[in-house]
Amino acid sequence: MKNPLGNMANLMKQAQAMQAQMAKLQEEAATKTVIGTAGGGMVTVTANGGMDIVSVVINPEAAKGGDVDMLQDLVLAASNDALKKARQMMADQMKSVTGGMNIPGLF
Repeated sequence: MKNPLGNMANLMKQAQAMQAQMAKLQEEAATKTVIGTAGGGMVTVTANGGMDIVSVVINPEAAKGGDVDMLQDLVLAASNDALKKARQMMADQMKSVTGGMNIPGLF
């Protein structure tokens, strides 16, 4: 008969190793970026894996018409696109750590 405590200790070691890998991945995330766009590239937003917006670029052509509401919508859409891509990037990287296991609360 196998010792159930031995299995538990092994599982704890595996969980600690996975936790360390995830912490490293999250630390590295701030250096990886994705780009979201809207309006055919009129607005470009860059976000990092830490879900921070790191830059917003607005093509001057987008502001020429003076339609502030449209410009705000473009910035919002590009921001949401960038954050969606950042979440997907992190989810893909987490799969490499978790072996594809779906762990609630992780991206």
